[in-house]
Amino acid sequence: MPSYHPIIYVRGYAMTEGERDETTADPFCGFNLGSTVYRASPDKKEKPRKFVFESPVLRLIKDHQYETVIENGMDLMDEGWNGKVPERSIIIFRYYEQASGLLGTGKTLSVIEFAQQLQELIRKLQEKVCATTGMAKADFRCHLVAHSMGGLVCRAFLQNDKCGTPATRKLVDKYFTYATPHNGIDMVGMNVPSWLGLNDLNNFNREAMRSYLAIDKLNPTGAEKGRADWLQEDKFPSRRVFCLIGSNRGDYEVAMGISRTFAGNGSDGLVKIQNASVWGVKANGDISQPCATAFVYRAHSGYFGIVNSEESYQNLTRFLFGDLRIDIWFDIDEVQVPDELRADDLKGKVDALYQFELAVSPRGKPWSLTRRKAEEDSPACRRHRDLRTGKSSKRVYLSTSFLSSSAKVEGRDDPTSPFNFRIALGIRVPDYIKDRTFWVDGHFEGGYLFQDGLTLSIARPDPATPNGKWSVSYDWERDHIGPATTPADPAELKRKDGKIIISVPVSADREDDHPSITGTLRFEVSAWE
Repeated sequence: MPSYHPIIYVRGYAMTEGERDETTADPFCGFNLGSTVYRASPDKKEKPRKFVFESPVLRLIKDHQYETVIENGMDLMDEGWNGKVPERSIIIFRYYEQASGLLGTGKTLSVIEFAQQLQELIRKLQEKVCATTGMAKADFRCHLVAHSMGGLVCRAFLQNDKCGTPATRKLVDKYFTYATPHNGIDMVGMNVPSWLGLNDLNNFNREAMRSYLAIDKLNPTGAEKGRADWLQEDKFPSRRVFCLIGSNRGDYEVAMGISRTFAGNGSDGLVKIQNASVWGVKANGDISQPCATAFVYRAHSGYFGIVNSEESYQNLTRFLFGDLRIDIWFDIDEVQVPDELRADDLKGKVDALYQFELAVSPRGKPWSLTRRKAEEDSPACRRHRDLRTGKSSKRVYLSTSFLSSSAKVEGRDDPTSPFNFRIALGIRVPDYIKDRTFWVDGHFEGGYLFQDGLTLSIARPDPATPNGKWSVSYDWERDHIGPATTPADPAELKRKDGKIIISVPVSADREDDHPSITGTLRFEVSAWE
């Protein structure tokens, strides 16, 4: 059974006083917004499909029996509020109230002050939940769910000792962000400057962020200096963090589209994809691992926004309440250029960009948990020259998906029934560069070095059977379309750090082998709670 804890929602940035008034007047700060449209294609000339999503608040109430805590027109932090708070509660951190002209002074506080207030909310929530349920205070936990700048407020609480104590940080079980600029906001290729205090835009300057996140002296081994997307493992474990990343810049309409123009390709219209996730850092300064990430074709906000979407809600609830975690990697063994370029490649005169596309779709669902496509500027990338010279890692992190027993098509009540899902993997034929010039002669636009779908079925051991074994089956669609039928040899399922490692070889199935890429699609599977 999943563990249900109170959910604290922390909304994103409001630029103007009018926007702060608007969010203050909304009892759920946008977490209650739904949608009826779905952009299935990056071509805006095509009409969207109709897909009704009722809002995260309503779906959490319907699907997981959560409750709101509004009582006599007041919420949890209002003086005089005296309601009950069950464990399955949704609490809105209304930190912009005091910065509005409606209910506050119109003056915005600092991120550090917002984060300190978040700590106060968590402590009060602990007190009220324990009083309502009889739970011991040591057993209380909550989830932080944040959009955009709200994720930075949460990080300041989790990482800066001036904002949150170790004891209060331990009360947070999981931390989920939608489109948070964890490494700041870049416009026209430049980070927002620190001197731009207008409407608090300097909150997204990396130098300012490193200060209020208390990582100004943190520079992980071998990493680019000055980044702000680091999370110390001793402050909060990166394994308990999930970053959802949007890739639809075209539907972000803020400032009549000026923002998406300045943000450029590879963004959600405001936040660059490369700036929207977090990496864990060990106490010795080494990078530990990327936090869990997934990619959805959604804009930063609006009709096609990332918060008010079905695929985002499914990632949220599977991360909070799911049973299985699957980290997906591609390990590169070898790359080969076309025969005509091999001699020049040996001389170091050839370069290219390999683009790794991925989509993960649970069985019976009309959406993907993660979607990375070249046309949407969201593939994982490696440069050919860097791979050949060893300057780039051959281990490519693609995404993380969480699966839930309660969402299975069949066998929801059977802990040993399999999880079934499909992985679409594509590796694009790169645009080869010879002597810094585009190599036209052998180029075929839109081609793939590899493209296929993999169906995968994973069944956990019977909890009643000591030392039970995992059961795994998979098929490439070029061999078999439909549910997976080919069982994996249990002896080949390696175990590492409590995970089951599933390795599926990837190679082009053709007579010639140039150009080509060979490697392994690697799934790190672990129980999740």
